[in-house]
Amino acid sequence: MRMTENKQTEANKKWQEKNREHARYLRNRSTARSFIRKQATLEDLQELEKLIGERKKDLSQR
Repeated sequence: MRMTENKQTEANKKWQEKNREHARYLRNRSTARSFIRKQATLEDLQELEKLIGERKKDLSQR
């Protein structure tokens, strides 16, 4: 069992090294979702809605 765990750990490390930007994207997305679900206040959500609207507008103009 240890061999499998070590191989999996090595594979995970190798993937993260090859895909740094994508791994960062996934980590940030997960953090944002967790914050919204578990900690955000009404004020936070209102500010985020405004920021999301601005971001959507920017992306649609490209």
